[in-house]
Amino acid sequence: MPKFAVMEQNTPRQKKVLIVGAGGFIGGFIAEESLRRGYETWVAVRETTSRRYLTDSRLHFVVLDYDNDKALADGLSRALPEGDRWDYIVYNLGATKCVNFADFNRINYLYLCDFVEALRNKSLLPEKFLYMSSLSALGPGDEKGYEPLSSTSIPQPNTRYGVSKIKAETFLQTCPDVPWIIFRPTGVYGPHEKDYLMMIESIDRHFDFGIGFRKQMLTFVYVEDLVGAIFDALQSDKTLKNKYIISEPRAYSQKEFRRIVSKLLGGRWVVPVRLPLWVVYAASVAAERWGTLKGNPSTLNRDKFKIMKQRNWNCDVSDAVADFGFTCRFALEEGLRETVRAYKEQKNKGKDL
Repeated sequence: MPKFAVMEQNTPRQKKVLIVGAGGFIGGFIAEESLRRGYETWVAVRETTSRRYLTDSRLHFVVLDYDNDKALADGLSRALPEGDRWDYIVYNLGATKCVNFADFNRINYLYLCDFVEALRNKSLLPEKFLYMSSLSALGPGDEKGYEPLSSTSIPQPNTRYGVSKIKAETFLQTCPDVPWIIFRPTGVYGPHEKDYLMMIESIDRHFDFGIGFRKQMLTFVYVEDLVGAIFDALQSDKTLKNKYIISEPRAYSQKEFRRIVSKLLGGRWVVPVRLPLWVVYAASVAAERWGTLKGNPSTLNRDKFKIMKQRNWNCDVSDAVADFGFTCRFALEEGLRETVRAYKEQKNKGKDL
């Protein structure tokens, strides 16, 4: 047998990754990291999905219709040659705000059910299936002793968003044939993310708005640390059928966040404004109704109010550290440095954040 033929047999097959919900802020970073690690990278998008962050020519696109079961299954089966499948699927599809709260259930729960059923019907279940949930699936933590939320915390979601996420998690846990891994990230920030950029913009304008007067501890994870954790977990042999909180392993006060951002903006003077809970709730109701009238989901709404009201976001990430060596390369100041840099670039170009 020719020598080159032996070498070809010994060359490992390039693994295939499908990223579902790839068009958003986190999805673009997942695709970038997948390519960096040498995977054959596929990105699932809707026909109308923006491809602003999916410009690399090496990406393979799969256009899916999540509202049509048959079209969804056919779209998945047509993407690959018969008998082939994706080794890993990262399911990042979801809605964080909706005009109609019922859409949380439809998008975050029912779409997942239909997607898994399509994989079953077309014999496309992967080696591992990582589902991106949220820390909101656990609901409020201990707001007296401020004990960290952990993998043993009993879920008590108090938002429609959180309920839809815990329903999706529960569904996966009832599927013995699905090789699931569940991530529950805390607040994810970085370039292109909207909510934290709005906070940075407010501080840039010399105001920092806080809610309530009781102590609040906040946690964060920089987007590159999150996407690195995704692939570390997929490559580990200890992660199947486990749930992981993903966060920088320390909490910050809003004062610390404000101080860091002010410093990175060149020493901005900032007026901290504390708003009573009832004022923010009234504003949330008004903003939500105005968004409904316009047909656009409002960033400020009753669900968001409950999330902002939560006092304890402390996290225990020891399981992730033990099972796949999770570590944060970006402490909050380092991550915010990159985020503020991107904010300044967009501001100087006069572009939308």
